[in-house]
Amino acid sequence: MSQTPSKWRERLTSLLTLHYAGFGVLLAITIVLGVRLGLDSAAIDSHAQQVLDSKQVQLKALALETTPLHGLGKRVEKTRQELRDFFQKRIPPSYSTISSHFVDLAVQSGVRLSRVQYSQGPPGPDLTEISMDAGISGEYPQIMHFINSLERDQTFFVIRAMSLTGQQGGLVNLRLRVSTWLRPADAAASGLPLTPQDKNAQGAGPSNPGREVE
Repeated sequence: MSQTPSKWRERLTSLLTLHYAGFGVLLAITIVLGVRLGLDSAAIDSHAQQVLDSKQVQLKALALETTPLHGLGKRVEKTRQELRDFFQKRIPPSYSTISSHFVDLAVQSGVRLSRVQYSQGPPGPDLTEISMDAGISGEYPQIMHFINSLERDQTFFVIRAMSLTGQQGGLVNLRLRVSTWLRPADAAASGLPLTPQDKNAQGAGPSNPGREVE
């Protein structure tokens, strides 16, 4: 009988040991899993933050790229309106307007036009260039006044070439080539001859004379 309690104590001790051992193993597994979960969660959060930061950078770059496009529609419409105003105010309506206005500027400046030859370039989609090859004479201040008048005139004149052809006393003789523009339909209606190519290339007068106005 004295051995029975001892056996029971041994069994109980053995069961408790197994329970403690099992609990320890479960605890260790729980700790390992908890640490692993924490590490995985931190890695996921870090990756997510990196992705978010990358997307924010891309969004910022896209915003900077599209900044010049803001208000583009208004700027295009403004440009179109300025172009319409330019055509209306500075492009003459006909060849006769160019001719009479060119002569008027010469008279106002006090210079003498010895001849003016008119010709037209190839028609463009919006405008056709009209060339004027003129001989002018007068005193130096008068000629400079005439040139300044051309450059500042509301009609769009562009001086292409100037060359001194002679001087007598206080009078200066000058050859001047000037361009302006007409709308293609108005240029076609003028009946002007085509501007020779060698004139455009060298800045000299036409080898074949255009319409001449004395």
